[in-house]
This record gives sequence, C-alpha cells and structure tokens, in this order.
Amino acid sequence: MRPPTNRKFHRAFTTLLASGTAFIGVSFFATSAHAGYSTTASGCPSDMTLVGHTCVDKWEGSLVEVRPDGREVAFSPHEAPNGHDVRAVSRPGVTPQAHISMVQAQRACKASGKRLCHAQEWKSACRGPEETRYPYGSTREANVCVDTNRTSPMAVLHNGEHDAATMNDPEANRLQNTVEPTGAAAECTNSYGVYDMVGNVHEWADDGAFHGGYYLDTKINGEGCEYITTAHAKSYYDYSTGFRCCADEGTLEDAAPETAPAPAPKHEESPAPRPTLHGAPGSNADDDGAPSSLGVDEVSDGDRRSFEPLEMMNRFARKN
Repeated sequence: MRPPTNRKFHRAFTTLLASGTAFIGVSFFATSAHAGYSTTASGCPSDMTLVGHTCVDKWEGSLVEVRPDGREVAFSPHEAPNGHDVRAVSRPGVTPQAHISMVQAQRACKASGKRLCHAQEWKSACRGPEETRYPYGSTREANVCVDTNRTSPMAVLHNGEHDAATMNDPEANRLQNTVEPTGAAAECTNSYGVYDMVGNVHEWADDGAFHGGYYLDTKINGEGCEYITTAHAKSYYDYSTGFRCCADEGTLEDAAPETAPAPAPKHEESPAPRPTLHGAPGSNADDDGAPSSLGVDEVSDGDRRSFEPLEMMNRFARKN
C-alpha cells in the first residue's frame, strides 16, 4: 500500500503516518510509535519501507547504547558514539543522531542487522516513485522540510568560528530552530513514506559521502535529493552529520516489537566528544576519531560547501 498522490489527501495521510496512526482494514501497514522488526506484507520490518528490492528506514537514525548487562539505554544525539557499544534504531518523534561518522554509522546499522544505504538506493528513496528533485515535488518549497530560515549554531555559540571543536559542541543542536524530531516535518516525504531525506541532518551513504543537505543548506552542493558532500574522510563527523540504514528485502528476521529504550541515568555525565579534523578527499582513514592531516573547515556563512584539494591545501597553509 502506498500513500495517495493527491497533495491534499497526501498531507492528511502523512500527518497520520508520522504520528504512528494505524488504518482500519490494513493492519499489515500499521506501525507503533516505537516500531521494531515485526514484518509487514512488503517484506520489510515496520520501521522501514520497500523501495525497489531495498528496505529503507522511514526515519533518520538514532542510537541506543547496549550496556554490558544487555540493557539498552538512549544514547545522546548530541555527542559522538566513540567508545560506546551502540546500535541504530529508526523511530518517529526523536532527535536524530548527529556527530556520527560513516564508520560509526556502518557499525550501528550492522548491529541492528542492517547496513548503510548504497548511494543510488538512498537517492531513489528520496526522489520517490515520481522521481522528483525533492521528496515532495520538483520545485523547492519553503518550510516543507527542515531547511528554511534555521539558526546557525556556530554564529550563536562561537561568533561564526568553524573548527573541529566548535562544530562538535554538544549544545549546537540543542538550540531552538535547529534540528527537529524525526517526522515532525510531516510533508517532507513522498509516496514511499520516508521522512526528512532533505534537510534536518546530513545522511551518510556507503559511497563515503553524505546526502540530502542539513537544516542550514540543501542547495550549495546540489538541490534536494541531488545534494552530496564528498570532501571528507570516513571518520569525519560534526553537528550536522547523521545517517539512516537500509537492508535487502526479506533479509531481516521477525522479532518482538521494540520498546522505547530506558533513558540514560541523569547522574551520569556524558563524555566530551572527541572531534576529528577534516580529511583530504579520498582519505582512507577509517579509525574512529582519527584526526586527518588537514584541519580544514568547509562551512561558510552557516552553509556547507566542498573544497577542491588545492584550495584545501591553501587554506591549511594560511592557518599555519
């Protein structure tokens, strides 16, 4: 079953879907607010949707931490998961994980029996069956996705300074008018029922790039679903980098539906994130938190853009 394509009815449908509402007579399509691996008729678990022969997470990824005793607790979306045993979950209404590298995202997806999406899978899911530039259509519309008139954390917190430390400030996405809960932009979707593939946070794919833009920029490196940033090592992360998972159709086994993870005990202090520096294009640095040799930021006026290698070297030379 697919949502209706008529825009008026589509709005009502996606609003209901984002809230986890079940439709009478189509119980196989129903989801819960914390859906797990109960399989739907599509061959995908209920937190995913079928795109071709690929199951794609409906919502941007978040993390739970697996404690030594097997308990799962919510992991902060405002810090890097370095040194933590985490796995990926896809849920509506939660803050999406940021400060995550491609390497970490791959491990988190694998821990849940999934994988990072291939770039073409990601793009197909974003464009929808109608193959439009944005999930909702061919022309950008303000305020449909989380990408319009948002607050720049670096401007507010650090006077516009962009470096490895400031861009991993855990307060960045705690500011109002930055990220939004997954699925909150109810019309930022398409007939596949995937949310926030443009805006909110960037999403790593297995091509070593992140896609879709984030809340301050969905156009500098391509518009909407065409957006791609490539000038990073696989170990790079900052306040804007997120992810979602994919899986081959029919490869995930049934399991009991998940419940919400327990909140992390309030008396525990979150360790400070250990930021990485930007890597040169084509870097093979895969170690978590391994800094590259180039300390280059690529944010200008609150927006992201990629630099060519020569420009990166020149910027590094000027800084030193």
